[in-house]
Amino acid sequence: MKRLLLITAGAAVALSSALVMAQDSPESLLPPGFERPKAARPAAQPQPQPGSTPVIQPLPSEGTATRTAAPRTLPNGQRIPTLKEIEAMSPEELDELLGLKPKFDIPPAARRSMSQVGVLGAGEGGFSPGSLGGQDARLVGRLLDGNKGRLVSRWGHILLRRALVSRLDAPQGMNPADFAGQRASLLIRMGEGPLARSVVQDVDAANYTPKLTDAALDAYAFTGDITGACPMLAVQGGARKDVDWRVLRAICASFQGDGAAGMAQLDRLIGPNGWKRTDGLLAMKYAGAAGKVRRAVKVEWDDVEGMTPWRYALSIAVGLEPPEKLMKDAARRYTLVNATAPMLSLQSRALAGDKAAGQGILSSAAMVDLYSQIYAQPDIEGDLATMAETLRTAYVGETPSERMAAIRKLWDGAPDAEARYSRQVLTAYAAARMPVSEDFADDAPELIASMLAAGLDRNALLWTAQAEAGSQAWALLALAAPQRAPVEAGPLYSFYDDDPSDDYRKSAFLLAGLYGLNRLDAGLAKEFADKLKVDLNRRSNWTRLIDQAADANNQALVAMLAGVGMQGNSWELMTPLHLYHIVSALNRVGLGAEARMIAAEAVARG
Repeated sequence: MKRLLLITAGAAVALSSALVMAQDSPESLLPPGFERPKAARPAAQPQPQPGSTPVIQPLPSEGTATRTAAPRTLPNGQRIPTLKEIEAMSPEELDELLGLKPKFDIPPAARRSMSQVGVLGAGEGGFSPGSLGGQDARLVGRLLDGNKGRLVSRWGHILLRRALVSRLDAPQGMNPADFAGQRASLLIRMGEGPLARSVVQDVDAANYTPKLTDAALDAYAFTGDITGACPMLAVQGGARKDVDWRVLRAICASFQGDGAAGMAQLDRLIGPNGWKRTDGLLAMKYAGAAGKVRRAVKVEWDDVEGMTPWRYALSIAVGLEPPEKLMKDAARRYTLVNATAPMLSLQSRALAGDKAAGQGILSSAAMVDLYSQIYAQPDIEGDLATMAETLRTAYVGETPSERMAAIRKLWDGAPDAEARYSRQVLTAYAAARMPVSEDFADDAPELIASMLAAGLDRNALLWTAQAEAGSQAWALLALAAPQRAPVEAGPLYSFYDDDPSDDYRKSAFLLAGLYGLNRLDAGLAKEFADKLKVDLNRRSNWTRLIDQAADANNQALVAMLAGVGMQGNSWELMTPLHLYHIVSALNRVGLGAEARMIAAEAVARG
């Protein structure tokens, strides 16, 4: 009841008056002396005047309904709660009940426009703000909601991420808040939690829609930033009634100084109709750390099965890492969380980096920085410490042979193909430091692929003289070069003859990439496609859409359509037809660098 002292005088009078009226008898509302009027003496009946007819008031008939009292409500129309219900309310719920909760959490001068929501401006590398403004909202919505977030291409991931975080106007007929929510949801599916959080935070909480609210909660869970949701919860308090929402409100109550009420609410939210005990204890541990009221909480994992977003978010937020048995079969999203979670150990982040770097979440510089921190920690031992030392040798070894041996050791130590490509991202700048020499000709294809994984095309092109025509090194450079004369038939067929991939997949990707970049004569392209039994002229709804977007020179729309066409967890799922249209469309709208890197990556990893 302490919170009632903070209620404004007018609201308190309104509430107390309403409660009295609801609970006391009607007589108690009258002034003293008027509780029950005394029976009046019967008045003398007037005698009718001659010629007049007395007027008699008719009695109500038995079928006439009696008027019932209207139910007592507050001025805002809500039912008057009981005293017991009021005692259980949080301060925010009381403010909501009395209509005292603010609609905005920032002053009018600081409120942001709903146009051009995003974090990357056109002058910073983002796409044009009006790119999607004139597009059909249904099409854009399907492109965002229909993308599962896992792309086969690292460079495709980077391109799509750039489009999603750009400052863009919403398509016609789409609520700008919903547009931000759909973009943030896709970023979360891509493993880009911090960027998703940045997008949702670019919208004032008062403008949130249910779709944006859901995306924001996912973003805060992904990043382990539980209290980051508190400003949104303060303004959107009644938006949801589910148990997750109520738990977060209780945590925020503790964070805002009302720890006793927050803990009391958490107690009530643990049980059959609420959170499981382990999850509730995690919430209490976090609330105690964030607020002033603390409890001794011991989290036990014995009876816990599986992993949920909030369970994991609260665990890492309080400095706990769930047992390995729970993480063994956990979804990939939790590994991607680890890659960018600053509260986790360096070991956990490095292990996650073997997936995150290859997918495009971590850059080469970020990976090097991570292992540099591991190298600087003398208490870290084992394989990761050895990797850090090996990486240092790859960069500063005394001789080129010593550096090359260290680079090879990092590549060959990867547990699978995805991790191997992540290690190539890690060693990109070390590969660029290697001298161009015949002594390392056998390593040239992977050195070039490593450099191109980080976009170091100029360094890679230094190997042109050492790349034998028709080799994989030659193919990668033929695709990666900014300017290139048309490729002749001889090297193309030599590459085909030495292609070790299943069903000549690398040759098909080389064909698609070269033809999409206009580096292959149409006649030779058709001849080579026939040999590979590839039909680049086949049409579908997707090919028509991406070609139309390229004809309109719409970079953002091309990037989103390219993202749809690159979905999958392996390059085996990519078709030459899709690759051709993606590379061609990107090249036509001025995204030639991205087109070249995607084409080269396809041949390197295909």
